[in-house]
Amino acid sequence: MFHRNIKLIIAGLIVATGIWQFTESNIGNGIFLLLISVIPVFLYFKNEFILLAFLKLRKQDFEGAKKWLAYIKNPETALVQKQQGYFNYLHGIMLSQTNINQAEKYFKKAIELGLSMDMDLAVAKLNLAGVAMTRRRKLEATTLLNEAKKLDKQNMLKEQIVMMKEQMKKM
Repeated sequence: MFHRNIKLIIAGLIVATGIWQFTESNIGNGIFLLLISVIPVFLYFKNEFILLAFLKLRKQDFEGAKKWLAYIKNPETALVQKQQGYFNYLHGIMLSQTNINQAEKYFKKAIELGLSMDMDLAVAKLNLAGVAMTRRRKLEATTLLNEAKKLDKQNMLKEQIVMMKEQMKKM
């Protein structure tokens, strides 16, 4: 696992090599190297292990996702802030199956660090509302459910939100 700034240094070295190839009249090599230099810049903003963990989660392979996330030893130095949010978000999703207390901590940290997509933020708030409901904090759960409903623009979580509101009425 590279420190995030090493990826930018590698991209800079590839660009410098590409420019050198242009000066040596190797235009094809220079163009190829400039195109290849986009990869480390992309991986600076989108961590490769988080992308692989998302792919495993799409297949419901929680153990595989945990394996990929375990490769990130120190998220503060290896990831930019948004990716740290997704690192915590993924941990929260995986732990919500087994340990709700720890999952709550990860979801709160993910929301604090920020998530790029409204849908991910809605899922995190919906999970936090579920945790608040299990702890009999009805006001907090209602607030989180309303926030999740506002963020869910495609109505993908509509059924879960309605179900949780029905359960809250029984409390």
